[in-house]
This record gives sequence, structure tokens and C-alpha cells, in this order.
Amino acid sequence: MQAPRICANYLAWIGENPRSRNIFGKPNYPARLPARLAALFLLSCAAPPPGTALAATAEELFADGNRLFRDDLYWAALLRYREAQEAGMDTPLLQYNAGVAHYKAGQHLRAREALVNASRSPTLEIHAHYNLGLNALAMGDDEQALAWFRLARDQARFPEISALAVTAIARIQRQQAEEQRPVMQRAEAARPEPKPLGAFTFNFAAGFGSDDNAYRTPADSYVDLSDPNLPVVTPVVQSGTYVPLRLAAQYTVNSFENESFFGAYRYVGRLYQDELLKNADEHVHELSFGSEYRKLAEETERVIYSAFTIAQRDGTYYDRDNGGIVVVDDADIGARMNYMRYGPEIWFRQSFERFSFGGRGKGQLWNYENTETVPEYDHQYVSLGLNAQYRFTRTSLLRVTADTYQRHFGTRPSYELDGTQPIGNEPVRYDYLDLGVSARQRVTRGFWFGLNYIRTDRRDRHVGYNDYIRNSFGADFHLDLSWRFDLDAAAIYEVYDYANAFAFHNPAAGRKTMERSIGTVSATLRLNQNFSLVGAYLYNDVTSNDARLAYNRSQFELNLRWEQ
Repeated sequence: MQAPRICANYLAWIGENPRSRNIFGKPNYPARLPARLAALFLLSCAAPPPGTALAATAEELFADGNRLFRDDLYWAALLRYREAQEAGMDTPLLQYNAGVAHYKAGQHLRAREALVNASRSPTLEIHAHYNLGLNALAMGDDEQALAWFRLARDQARFPEISALAVTAIARIQRQQAEEQRPVMQRAEAARPEPKPLGAFTFNFAAGFGSDDNAYRTPADSYVDLSDPNLPVVTPVVQSGTYVPLRLAAQYTVNSFENESFFGAYRYVGRLYQDELLKNADEHVHELSFGSEYRKLAEETERVIYSAFTIAQRDGTYYDRDNGGIVVVDDADIGARMNYMRYGPEIWFRQSFERFSFGGRGKGQLWNYENTETVPEYDHQYVSLGLNAQYRFTRTSLLRVTADTYQRHFGTRPSYELDGTQPIGNEPVRYDYLDLGVSARQRVTRGFWFGLNYIRTDRRDRHVGYNDYIRNSFGADFHLDLSWRFDLDAAAIYEVYDYANAFAFHNPAAGRKTMERSIGTVSATLRLNQNFSLVGAYLYNDVTSNDARLAYNRSQFELNLRWEQ
């Protein structure tokens, strides 16, 4: 049977007409929601599909139910919806409209059942989540209401629904906080002006990981041409299991109409279980605080984000051939690559109906652990970038980017054109220019794919020894099989063209060459509102005539993620 055709005011909800009106003929996003929470409704004016009279009767019953609903005759509307279902109609839209009618009729358990069924439709899930929040709120279950409203908030397809959900969450949290305070305190604090609103988000993931090359070790024996003694090196590839850990938390204060302030913390860690692999353990902590300004109009959006970030990386500087700690002149320099980086960043985006543009800037100081036997890696990092995007149709877009950035080291000496690195040379300075283009095509509401290209030009500002051109080709896609399951995949192929550098920094080895292939696949299965199973696979392959850089690595992870 052919699926029913959905009318224009339904399509408006999914992005074709932002000025659409609801079943009552009123705007879809009420201006005074803080005073009263309102449900979101859809209306089908589906034409009967070709076929039997039974299907046409179902469509007519459904349309009559919508008419009765508009007249506030909810019980009669529910009767028509049930008759339409008995006549052969069984669509998510019927479940959705019936769920809203049950909600208006005060049948909250039946409303929840129908809206949960409707939420399995990719086109209705966001609207259903919001209405499930309203229904839970009417049942007096604030925690369940918060869970549904957060799902409606944490999506980007329908910013008007996200804004309504933010308002609903803030009202519930404000009321909960008010109820927990003593009566006298509430009376003393009562003021006519609105109070700042806050929101807290948190997610944590842990699980199991497998790594077939923990130290990124070359697979084959090689002659180390960087050593005057020309030793033959036989690397030892080591594999094992690890525990991946990820944690992120953010508290946001919405003290103004369009501006919010936040503080955030993020941790990423990898803990190997085998003692022989402990040198591959890594921990990264990041703390940031800043503000975000977001203003929405009918066809435009303006976003300005600014933050100050501090991050700390802890790990071991190991010999990739065997995983041991690097020792130079009998001194252990295993902490050499640990660093703290800190600095401000800002980005903005201005979006119109089809066209958007933006810019970004960042400045950071990278402070590495002090080492006496080898030069330090301390450096300054500064970047500026611009981007523009044009949406040709509702399903296809093109994006161009331009970024320039610089790394200016403090004591690390530059290389000469013969591959030597005299200690007295001026510090390394690399200037980069990235030019990129990306295309995206949406095939269905739950499936899109894209193609990417980036050209990177790096200039060594001493004599140009480490200059290179890197061409990066990529493809990615996303697939939603249902509201519970989605799949993402990406592939990148990079080719480096060194103009002057030698393999092993030895002219006898010839010009350095390097290629890199990266592939990732991740799948997410949502078990309920808070828990998800996330599986991921990462493949890395580097080939080079500098054998110290070449390796092949595969990693697999399975994590249980909890989100609030």
C-alpha cells in the first residue's frame, strides 16, 4: 500500500516552512510559553492512496478526527482515530495525533503509550519527545519530564522546539529549587524580576578496548640511518586490552534572554591492563569556561561562542620500537611529551535561510615538561579561520573553509637543508595554510553522506627544510535506522609532499615520503533515555621511507555511556 501523502503544514514542522501554523491555526512556537506550556500538534490532510475503499475510509475517519480535535471534542476525536486504525490505518502520525488527544483528554497513560510509539518515527521523534515531557509533567513525574525535555533540547533539527524545551526544563528546575527552600526564605527572596536559569549536563562512558599495536611500532626491521653506527633495529609489535574512559560535564547559566555562561570539564583516558603496556597509558584533562550568545529570528540565526580553556596531558614518552621509556645520555626523559596548554578561543556563525558564514580564532601557550638533555617542545599556537556554506536545496550543501595557523617554538632548534639540527639555530617556526571544501547530500531524513578535501601548506620559516604540501581526501556518512540506533563512518587518505626533508634526516636516504590512511566506524544503540551502548573501530596505516614513522594499527572499543 502506498504511504499517505502528508500535507504542507506537516512538512513545515520538518523544515520547509518556518512560518507554519498548528492545528488551531496559531503559530507553532507560542511567544508566552513561560506562562503556559503548550503541546505541539500535527495535522494530516493526506489524500487517499490508490487502492481499496477501505483505505479511503480510514483517511476520511482520520481527517474527521482532526476536525473534531480542532473543535476541542477530544473524546470524539479519539473515537474517530480508533475507527481509522480499525479500518486499516496504522501510521506514526495517527499514533502521534491520538497521543496528543489522549493528553488533552487527561488520559496520560494512554497518551504516553501512543507518543512513545510515534517517537520511533525519525520525522516525529523530536515533537513526540517534547509532548512526552508535557505528559509526564501533567502526571506529576518531574524527573521523567526532564528526561524527555532534555532529548528535545539536545537536537539541532528543530531549534524552536529546543528553545521551548530549555524553557520547560528551567521552569521545572526553578520550581524544584523553590520547593526545597524554607517558607520564610522563599518569602524573603520573592522578587518580581526573573531569576537566572541554570542547566547541568553530564555524560560518562567506560568499557573495553582492544589495541593490536599499542606503541605504533613499525612492523619490519630496518637500518637506522639517523645513527652513524647504522644499527639494525628489530621492532617488537605489542598488543593488548585497555579500559577507555570518557567524562564530560557542563553547567550553564542562562541569565539573559540570548546569552548563557558556562563552565565545563572533560576527561579522556586510556588505561592498558598489561603491565608491559603501561607506558601507553594516557590521560587528558580539560577545563573551560566562557559564554555563548544565540539569537534566533524567523529565517536567521546568530551564534557567538567564546571560552578560555586549560588542558593537561599526562603520558609516557616511549620508544616506539619496543615501548620502553626513552633515555638520552643516561637521563630518563619519559615525561618529555607531557604538557599544559591554555588560552582563549572565539568563533561565530551567522545563518540565513540558505547561506551562512562564520569565523574563528584561537591563541594558546603549550608548556611541556622541562628536560635538560634535549630541547623542549614549548611553543605558541595562534590560528584564524573563515568558513562559508550554501544550501542549494533542503538536502544538499557546499561548505568552504580557510584557516591559517602558526606554531612558534621557544628553544627547539631548526633544521638546516642538509638535515642537521645545530643547537645554536633559531627556534622552529611553522606557518600553515589550510584550504578546504566539503559537500553534503541527504538521501533520506536519516541518511546523509559527504565528501571532503583539504590542502595544507606548511612553511618552515628558517630555511624551508620541513616544508610540505599535504592533500587530504575524505568521505563520511551517517545513518539513523531508528530513534534507538545510528551508524557513523569516515575515511581519510593523506599524501605528504616534502620539498626538502630527508628520510632519517640523512641525505643518503633520499627525500622523505609519507602517506596515511584513517578509517573509523561507530554505532550507537540507545537502551533508554540515559544509557547507550557505543561500539567503535579505528584503523590507522602510515607508510613512509623513513621506517621509524611507518606503522599499522587497529583499535576496537565497546562502551556503556550514561547521559544526563
